[in-house]
Amino acid sequence: MEPKTKIALAAGAFIITVIVIVAAIQIGSRSKRENVPHEGAWGIYSLVIDSERVSLIYSSENMLRDLSLNGAGDKLAFSERIDGTSDSSEEICCVNVDGTGFNRLTNNSVLDTYPAWSSDESILYFLSWRNTSLDIYKMSPSGSGQVMFYDSGFHDADVNSVGDKLVFTRQSQIWSIHDDASGEAKITDPPRAGEWGNANLPFGDYDPRLSPDGSRIVFERLVDDASVHGNYDLYIVDADGTDERALTANGYSQGLAGWSHSGDRIAYIVAAINDTGVYHIYMMDSDGTDNRDATPGYFPDGFLCQSVVFSQDDSRLFFIGQWW
Repeated sequence: MEPKTKIALAAGAFIITVIVIVAAIQIGSRSKRENVPHEGAWGIYSLVIDSERVSLIYSSENMLRDLSLNGAGDKLAFSERIDGTSDSSEEICCVNVDGTGFNRLTNNSVLDTYPAWSSDESILYFLSWRNTSLDIYKMSPSGSGQVMFYDSGFHDADVNSVGDKLVFTRQSQIWSIHDDASGEAKITDPPRAGEWGNANLPFGDYDPRLSPDGSRIVFERLVDDASVHGNYDLYIVDADGTDERALTANGYSQGLAGWSHSGDRIAYIVAAINDTGVYHIYMMDSDGTDNRDATPGYFPDGFLCQSVVFSQDDSRLFFIGQWW
């Protein structure tokens, strides 16, 4: 064999070897990345938006829901069903975003759910069924000083707070109130509000979220009941109730939106499309453009994403995952 031929073959073999090694490294790296950590049936996860790396913050066999990030960005409040599977076993808890410092804040035999931090982190608002209706309560971040904040005489739900204002759902409409419990005001008046159809909730508006500057509110509206999951669209409205407009027009079962801290993006959950369960994280610009599925492609089908919030620097998404 000619020397040149030997050199060419050796070079070719070297190139092939390099390609195989690089491919193996890439496949190995991808397989490591494409792995959702799994311990209990439920977990709180962190997803790096750019790299799609996911990590497990907190794991439980109990149902988790309703994430809320504090103003410093280092602590997550949520509700967990502890010591039972009924609504009355649901309690408010919190954990640091690095997974340390778990703390159970409520401990009783009634429903406690839907925590929402005040902007200065001095108060944690939540919903509780301690009387004849679901009302807004408040407590310190340590769980002390639990008192009723507001009772409209109806079920008050879906509370959120920014600055000196809170927004919430009452009679399938969005309402606002000041943090001294004064100045309650109706923000939305959707068609057929409170009317039951074939969906999981009455027609109306739900889960309001104030923008970081408190000037706008994003929420979901039940627009049709063709699906038993409910056909919802996301809407946005100024905090004084003016300039209401739709952000989506597809009627998915979607909602639980969360603002980026820069105020230019919104993340939310699509639970179902028509009658097909999805439970994916979606993201769009705050004007409704660039709407897209932000769920990494390697997430397995049996892993359901729920309740999403942005990290303080908007580089990550914290969300609840359920292994189905």
